[in-house]
Amino acid sequence: MGLFSFIKGAGKKLFGKKEAAATPSASAEVAAPTKTELLKAEVDRLGIPVSNLNVELSEMVTVSGETETNADREKIILAMGNIDCVGCVEDNIAVRNPEPEAVFHVVEAGDTLSMISKKVYGDPMKYNVIFEANRPMLEHPDKIYPGQTLRIPPMA
Repeated sequence: MGLFSFIKGAGKKLFGKKEAAATPSASAEVAAPTKTELLKAEVDRLGIPVSNLNVELSEMVTVSGETETNADREKIILAMGNIDCVGCVEDNIAVRNPEPEAVFHVVEAGDTLSMISKKVYGDPMKYNVIFEANRPMLEHPDKIYPGQTLRIPPMA
């Protein structure tokens, strides 16, 4: 549990640039999802297991709930923090079966998973360990971007 900082201008564009103005219509109006509903939906879309997920959004995102592992907890923190306009995530997620925590790495211009793997593990061919640790947020090892925060798990 703690406070995690992210680069506010980098990340997935989950929120619209402007709130859509409500326009009256003859058909029944459906309320647009709130930002907290969109953040919860992102965790659901990624399939990260969590129960009783609660998300609060102010100057930062506050998350709470319970997960089985630190890996799932860390993925939720990254799923929230790697969203454009989010600069800080407060973590209040309880872990049922804690294991060693990963470290976080902020991607810099020119970084590749192989380069990060060589720096952290001493072996560029262990890039897949980093890729798998960041699934489902990463869809392909080559699709990382400057400012993105990644999980770097300890080697077993």
